[in-house]
Formats: sequence, structure tokens, C-alpha cells
Amino acid sequence: MSPSDARADAPLIWILAGEASGDVLGARLMAALRTRRPDLRFAGVGGPRMQEQGLRSLFPMHELAVMGLVEILPRIRSLSRRLDDAVRDIERTRPALVVTIDSPGFALRLLRRIAPLAIPRAHYVAPQVWAWREHRVREFPGLWERLLVLLPFEEAFFRRHGLDARFVGHPVLQSGANTGDAAAFRKRHDLSHDAPIVILMPGSRRSEAPRLLPVFGRMLSLLRQRIPNVVPVIPVSPVVAKTVLNATARWPTQPIIVTEVNDKHDAFAAASAALTKSGTSTLELALAGVPMAVTYRVNPLTAAIARRLIRVPYVAMVNLLAERGLVPELLQGDCRPDVLADAVERLITDRQTAEAQRAGFQTLLEGLRGPGGAIPADAAAEEILSMLDQPGA
Repeated sequence: MSPSDARADAPLIWILAGEASGDVLGARLMAALRTRRPDLRFAGVGGPRMQEQGLRSLFPMHELAVMGLVEILPRIRSLSRRLDDAVRDIERTRPALVVTIDSPGFALRLLRRIAPLAIPRAHYVAPQVWAWREHRVREFPGLWERLLVLLPFEEAFFRRHGLDARFVGHPVLQSGANTGDAAAFRKRHDLSHDAPIVILMPGSRRSEAPRLLPVFGRMLSLLRQRIPNVVPVIPVSPVVAKTVLNATARWPTQPIIVTEVNDKHDAFAAASAALTKSGTSTLELALAGVPMAVTYRVNPLTAAIARRLIRVPYVAMVNLLAERGLVPELLQGDCRPDVLADAVERLITDRQTAEAQRAGFQTLLEGLRGPGGAIPADAAAEEILSMLDQPGA
């Protein structure tokens, strides 16, 4: 049954994603749900991937893609209007279930606002309160009926606080990041077989890329003085492709900008090293076996506040899961062109360093499989359907 064939009286799931990674999760979840229940209907907010699955987004998803304690301030009024829009739509459509995906700043406010409607609610991707501001977990009871978590240690963490959390596995395992074709990438972009390829990942949000790209550009100039034939590749979501194109227009060496998922995975297969912002991108690169350094820079005030609140020893997800400094973390003051160039050069030229990272990646990825080895989207879909089957849903 195609999305447009769903019956008007079929169960409606209202689903929200606020950024590119959530859009991918939402699309996989919708596909897994429809495989099991072809009659399901969907409404809510999502990006191009979820729209391919039949969602008609209430408003453009990119309006929610903002982060940072300071960066969000100019957007408060418009975000508040969009929150009102979402609440009114849920009141009007009266779905059988509401699913919010990540984006806690917006999603948790929405879940709280719709609590009086007595509609079952699930939140997919746990707020990372185990990393910072752990006291916020006291605000969560009553926000959802079920929490779907991606990391194995999160289930026990939230259950200690009396919250029903279910580990469903990490969706990076479904990303296909390890299925790329290096030769195809080099042929497609007319690259020699021995040119070192460096992946640069400045982030999927409009607020991230402009902050990191100038530093990446200066880093690249230094790196090419040492390795003249290095080729920069920037995989980005379509949401920020124009931003990246404009920001790199004056770089001495024009990067290859890829927006297609298959092209990105081919680039991973061909890459010698990567420089990436912290986040899920580190797990994608780990799955593809790309040695990496992690960097990030935010507004100094945001950084000062975060330093006082963070309670974990690492920022990079691969380091948290490995429980050691498997990859370099070059943050804030260390997010400098010379420091970054040194780190990337070492990854390209020091085989022992690169291989040590790859061995560590294989170990940590084993712990990210869903219960019983299930595909993460399938495990998440089963949890959602079990909620639909409960009396009153």
C-alpha cells in the first residue's frame, strides 16, 4: 500500500523531527512501521527523507535546526510560534500516538504542552542528561509514556530515575556508511589513485557550518603545504549545501561537496582521514573505518557555560563508547588551523595511529546492535506498535 492509499480512518501517528539526523531516523521508522502496518497514516514535521515516506510537513523542518545556548536566543519568538502551530495541529488531528525524535529543546516542550490531551507519547533518542545537567532528568516524568534510547548504557541510566527506557540499538548501523566504493568515487570525481582524500564534516545545522568552515579552510591551506595533492571532500545535507558552497567559494583549493548519501559513503571508502565536528558523524566514520580527529567551536559564552555543566570525560561519541581517548578531541581553543593540520597530517602519514583507531572502532560498534541483534529501526517500530496496541491508544 502506498502512503496515499491509507484509509482515512486508519491510525494516525504524528511524528516530529527537527534536524537532518532526526529526518533520517524518522524515515526509517516510518518505513519499518508501514512494513508491519500498511494502513498507518502519518502527520507532523520532517525533512525530505520523511516526506519521501509520505509525510506532508506542517512547516519546514529546517526552521527548528538551531543549537547553542546563545545562538537560539534570536530564534525564540519564531520557535514559539512553531510550537503553537504543532500543538494546534495535534489538537485538530487527534492522532493515536505522538512520536518526537531528538531535538529536545523543541520536542520536550511539545510533549509537555500536549500532555492534557491524553495522547500516548514516545520520545526517540534520549536527551543526553547523563553528559551534562543530570538534574534535568527530574523534569522528565510525565513527558512521555516510553523513551527509546540508542546507547546501551542509557536504558539503565533512565530506569534508575524511574523512567521507562528501551534500548533499540544505534541507527548508524543501518546507515550504509561501510558500503562505499572507493574506486567509483575516484573515477566519478576524476581523482588519481594515490591522492589522499580528507573528509571535512562541519555539521548539519546552519548554525554549525559557518563557525567551523573558516577554520577548516585555513587548516587545509597549511595541510596542502605539507601534502600538496590532498583532496578535501565535504559531505553535507541538502539543508546546508548552499551555505557550505558560499563559505568555501574563496578557498584556494575547492573542496568536493557531496550531498548524496551514496556519494558520501563512496568518499568514506576512499578517505585517508577525516576532520569532523562532534556528534553522530563520528560513529558514521567509525563504521566506515575512517581515522578521524574531532573538533568543535561554539560561542565562547556557550562554551563557558557548558564547561561548568558537562559531567563526562569526552565529547566525541566514539570516545565515550570506547571509554578512552580513541580519537583526538580538539575543541574551542584547540580548534585552530595549525593544531588541526597537525592532527590530520598524522592520521594520513602515521599508519600505526590510523590502524589503532580502526581496531578500536570495531570493538565499540559491536555494542550498538539492537536487542537480539535486531535492526535498530525494526526494534523501534516494534516498540511503537506495542504502544498502539495498548488499550486507550
